[in-house]
Amino acid sequence: MVAYVFRAELLEEDDGRWSAWVEVLPGCVVWGYSREEALVALEDGVALYVEDMLECGEEVPAVGVGLRGF
Repeated sequence: MVAYVFRAELLEEDDGRWSAWVEVLPGCVVWGYSREEALVALEDGVALYVEDMLECGEEVPAVGVGLRGF
C-alpha cells in the first residue's frame, strides 16, 4: 500500500478556530476548534480526497510518497 505525505498548512483564525489545508490538493480545506482537531480533520479529508482521485483515475500529486502517514 502506498501512503502519501503532504505538507499541511495551518492558520489560527481571529475567532480562535484553526483552518488547515493542503496546497497541492485544491479545495481540501478543513477547520477545528483546536490545532489538533484541525489536523485530525485534515487527515480524514486528505484520505477521502486521495481516494476519490484514485477512483476517478486522476494522478495524485507526488509531493512526497512514503511508507506511512499523510
